[in-house]
Amino acid sequence: MDMVTVAQVQEIKALVDPCFHYEFSLLPPYLDILLSKLRIAVIYGGNKNRDGSVIHRTHNPRSWKSYEVVAKDIQRALQEVGFQNVFLMPDDMTLAQNLREQEIHLAWLNTGGVQGYNPLCHTPAMLEMLGIPYIGHNPLNVSILDNKHTFKRELQALGIETAPFITWHPSRGLLRPSVDAKFKAVFGDYQGPFVVKPVSGRASLHVHLVESIHDLPRMASEVHRLTHNTVLIETYLPGREYCVAVCGYVTYANGRLARNANPFAFSALERVLEADEPIFTSMDKKAITSNRTRLVGNDEAELKQNLIKLAQRFYWEFSLRSLIRIDIRADANGVLHVLEANPKPDLKRPTDEVTSLVSIGLEEYGMSYNDLILGLLADRLDYLFTYSVDTIHHIVELLA
Repeated sequence: MDMVTVAQVQEIKALVDPCFHYEFSLLPPYLDILLSKLRIAVIYGGNKNRDGSVIHRTHNPRSWKSYEVVAKDIQRALQEVGFQNVFLMPDDMTLAQNLREQEIHLAWLNTGGVQGYNPLCHTPAMLEMLGIPYIGHNPLNVSILDNKHTFKRELQALGIETAPFITWHPSRGLLRPSVDAKFKAVFGDYQGPFVVKPVSGRASLHVHLVESIHDLPRMASEVHRLTHNTVLIETYLPGREYCVAVCGYVTYANGRLARNANPFAFSALERVLEADEPIFTSMDKKAITSNRTRLVGNDEAELKQNLIKLAQRFYWEFSLRSLIRIDIRADANGVLHVLEANPKPDLKRPTDEVTSLVSIGLEEYGMSYNDLILGLLADRLDYLFTYSVDTIHHIVELLA
């Protein structure tokens, strides 16, 4: 992967705004200024059942959750590192007015949306229309990442291994694996087991292992009944299951900001499955605890490096600008396959009882939870100052 040189960065900045001078060494003093001036909104999922949230209530094919508790964790972390103006706001019909009234400069998206079939893209699209920069994925990327069938087609185009799959919706007629040409073209003589899941979902909800090809029509129909959405059917991979997080180039670790040569990949974990748990149980049913995961250590250096390289390639290939978590599973031969990517991984503050898959292993890199949050914000500001200063004149003015 070719890296942008310092000279190229300077040339790009001169074209964007010749009057604004920025280099990475200026980020720490800029942050010192912004601690008291920058007004940040941490946005969590709005509840469609509250009066004034929406005009008309519709269906949620993607299981809804407010994420308000985690939004408060992010707010608290930002306040603890020194930001004086951090506001919580629900993601609903009142958001635009709330942003205006609080004179918000920057938003942090910790929302899965309110309702509808592509809820994760609604708020970033609105923020772009309003002219509010944000920490999160752009509308196109977040929709691709959240729609597993579209995402997996992108993986196939890029040559990244993923489990063979088809989609099904009742508008196409009955699912008949024994006579369906597409089914046979994808799966051949494979008779199972299969994994049946929604194309858009969270927390491994409505994900089922189906042992026999004969049970697929019933289970696919049940998943559609619950979600009113397209269903994804893929081969079951019997190997070990992993996940790895990746974000941008700037991190805060060991008490200082650094810009790394590559996207920062971290928390390479193996998910510890119980004997009767062929696929990972929803976090809504069984909390993420330290005994349900283990860090991939230096005793498996090649595996760890492969996970990190895969995450970094993923960040480049999808032109990402914010944190994701990639879920990976090995086949019977140990070949790694990407199952899915979580565009809004849980950023819960770790406790002695419960943690998040992203937070496990931060100590390995000299980072605390607050360091992670500060690094994500600093990375976004660094990118905006470097490549998109024309979109943040209202923040640049704060530095005067």
